[in-house]
Amino acid sequence: MKIIVCGAGRIGKSIVGYLSQGNNDITVIDLDQRRLDEISKEWDVMPVSGSASHPEILEKAGAADADLLLAVTNDDEVNLIACQAAEYLFHVRKKIARIDSKDFMDPRWCELFNERNIPVDLLISPDIEIARAIYAIIKTPGSSSAMAFYDKKLYLISIRCSENCPLFKTPLDSIGIAVPDLKIVPVSVVRNGKNFIPGSDFILEEGDEFYFLVEEEQVDDAIQAFGMNRPANEKVVIFGGNLISQVLARKLNNDDSILSCKIIDEDAESARRLAGSLDNTSIIYGEMLSDVILDEAGIDTADVTVSATLKDKDNLLASLIARKNGAKTTISLVNSRAYTSLVNNFSDSVIVDSSSVTVSAILKELRKAKIIQAHSLGRGFGEVWEIKIDENSPVADKKIIELDLPENSKICIICRGEDFIYPTLYDKLAVDDTVILFCSSKAVRKVEKIFSR
Repeated sequence: MKIIVCGAGRIGKSIVGYLSQGNNDITVIDLDQRRLDEISKEWDVMPVSGSASHPEILEKAGAADADLLLAVTNDDEVNLIACQAAEYLFHVRKKIARIDSKDFMDPRWCELFNERNIPVDLLISPDIEIARAIYAIIKTPGSSSAMAFYDKKLYLISIRCSENCPLFKTPLDSIGIAVPDLKIVPVSVVRNGKNFIPGSDFILEEGDEFYFLVEEEQVDDAIQAFGMNRPANEKVVIFGGNLISQVLARKLNNDDSILSCKIIDEDAESARRLAGSLDNTSIIYGEMLSDVILDEAGIDTADVTVSATLKDKDNLLASLIARKNGAKTTISLVNSRAYTSLVNNFSDSVIVDSSSVTVSAILKELRKAKIIQAHSLGRGFGEVWEIKIDENSPVADKKIIELDLPENSKICIICRGEDFIYPTLYDKLAVDDTVILFCSSKAVRKVEKIFSR
């Protein structure tokens, strides 16, 4: 696939890093030559210097032959104009635009984005998606991620197994015996930086990152079974004042179970802006790691802290200091894959990979299969898809064994109305079924072909 990424900043680098794992021809446009030099050193991309909103720059980037344009600069207007030019001048098939302004995202103006006006196939706000992902972790104590599927009736949960896990040395197919009435579907395990689908006799070890599907009403029971249950988070402290913090604080303010939310911001202007837009959040202006500021924020009684600045090192350091000062759980946002691979999410320290969250928002547009939604796992180890089977689907009325799924991929659950089927290879896919499947990054292309018309 020939892809043009407009913007080599934080979001653009995240997307390029993920897309580079596949067989994609990537061109990156940016005004900042330094950013282009950095991204070219790290990945095999063609850099183009200039504004993505200028037709001659798009032409130089090869827009006439592009399959997809991702406009993710820091300027909403530039992103929208780039999509418009890509459509009308170069006939690019798919256009995705990053939008940070809440005015553009307002449902009242949705008619602005169509083939007659501004032709954008998908609007994304990475910071809003990241805030939602962090909120889901806050609301699921003990997990390191929580992703909803099938109208929130199923959840994909990940946990980091500690040495106190009561299910150590218990084969996965015996969990139902050890914990009666609990039904989980193992999806993937990351161990020592390697990802694989666990077999029925698989035994968890300390440090494993374990992904499993579970029905909504059993989420808490599953987390408790693995010894990761924690009290509900009621007091939240956020490091950094930006759109992520703002969106997260609004969600927390609307949650009756949250008793307090405080934001520590080192920038006077953004602190004033946050104070003017957030009624029930305490905004504390000052140095994040100052003992005086931490005392004012009540860090020693915080149930959870969220380090959401745009600098990975600051986030990791803030979480470390918060933990030493008594915070029960820490959540750190990181953008660099180097940090996500070096830092272990043991117990109550959680790392949120912003690149995985961002890519998850656009996966259904990247894949040829008709996907309802998709999530990227960890550092690009694999993807979980939700696919609706219709009468034209090539897999309709076929048994799973007949699909010839590649290694490191599997159908985890078949959703048939209100029923959940935990399939064997001999179960048949029917029209109107919804399938939840996992495929490793290496198996994506083969799985796409199987489910594509």
